[in-house]
Amino acid sequence: MAIETVTSTEAFKTLVEEIKASEGYREPVAFGIARVDRGQKNADKVLQANYAIVNWKENYGSAAIFIKALQESRVEVDFSGSEFVATIGDEFVKNAMNAFTPYLAEAVGEAHKNVQVIKTLAAMEDIGRNFRITFLFEDAAPRSVEAVYLKLYALSLGKAPLRGVNLNGAFGVLSNVAWVGNKPYELEYLRENEIEMKLNGTFPNIDSVDKFPRYLQHIIPADNTRILDTSKVRMGAQLAPGTTVMPGASYINFNAGTLGPVMVEGRISSSAVVGSGSDVGGGASILGVLSGTDGNPISIGENTLLGANSVTGVPLGDGCIVDAGIAVLAGTKIRIDEDQLEKIKAANPEADLEDKTVFKGAELQGLNGIHYRIDSLSGEMVARRSTREVKLNEELH
Repeated sequence: MAIETVTSTEAFKTLVEEIKASEGYREPVAFGIARVDRGQKNADKVLQANYAIVNWKENYGSAAIFIKALQESRVEVDFSGSEFVATIGDEFVKNAMNAFTPYLAEAVGEAHKNVQVIKTLAAMEDIGRNFRITFLFEDAAPRSVEAVYLKLYALSLGKAPLRGVNLNGAFGVLSNVAWVGNKPYELEYLRENEIEMKLNGTFPNIDSVDKFPRYLQHIIPADNTRILDTSKVRMGAQLAPGTTVMPGASYINFNAGTLGPVMVEGRISSSAVVGSGSDVGGGASILGVLSGTDGNPISIGENTLLGANSVTGVPLGDGCIVDAGIAVLAGTKIRIDEDQLEKIKAANPEADLEDKTVFKGAELQGLNGIHYRIDSLSGEMVARRSTREVKLNEELH
């Protein structure tokens, strides 16, 4: 059987409701169609998935049509697991086209992007084995390369919040490959063909070797976002409009990023989130959950400055300053004079700070308006109420 041509939007809606009411049907959390890159040595091995459109908790009607199109092309959809991935063919595309007929003419620009995907596939002469459809029925640990990439896209596109996606085990799912532009190569394939490729001049110019691609290989950033070196942002990072990533010591890992215009000249480790208007100075480092924070994910508030070569292993609130070259860690002993403690309490009325003069960094985490510095005479780490405003240059962001 095949999906008969749907002639009206009312008939389309009726079809969608019938599909959703079918026995065993589960509404997906996310879905999308991707062109995959397969291994040069092992063609069954998927190295990368390029999604034109990612649907995350949205467009459930399109999901129902895609599921029905698979079923009518003799693919049994398994709803029992957390994810389902299948290769699509011309029969699937024809079924989907028939269902989407009422929307084909208006599927341009920002309208009906899932329909645009099907129209594009229908115009191809032979889609072969290169296109796969992925459904996530729950946000569990990913089991396929396609599922990992779907989640990385959701993060980088801002469809899912940072720290809001289960990526447990993602490293074990992805292969370590050589990246040549946007094309991944199996390392084993390169080793086996090294002599021939080098002698005939076809050995590729390798940009990097990693399990993750670069952000700009898959994502088009906002117009006022600048990334001056493609190697500085990993796929799965999330960059809010107005973010500037300078070359040098800057780096933003996957599942980390910014919530507004931010100047990045240092390292934002995985799980770290930086608030709007903040400045991560040259060589500064925000530690990740695996690099000195005892599993405590770090958030940096708004309009906060991390000075050059500084380090923070504790969350910081709004309007904080960490002077250049110092490290604020959970166990760092920090002196606060009595008058400054009262000012910090006033800026943080909900905080329960003891009346004492020495605190650990963990006791001050998340508080607003603190300036961390070194007493040049005693060498002690001290904290005081910040009196400086951190403000980015609006023309640059």
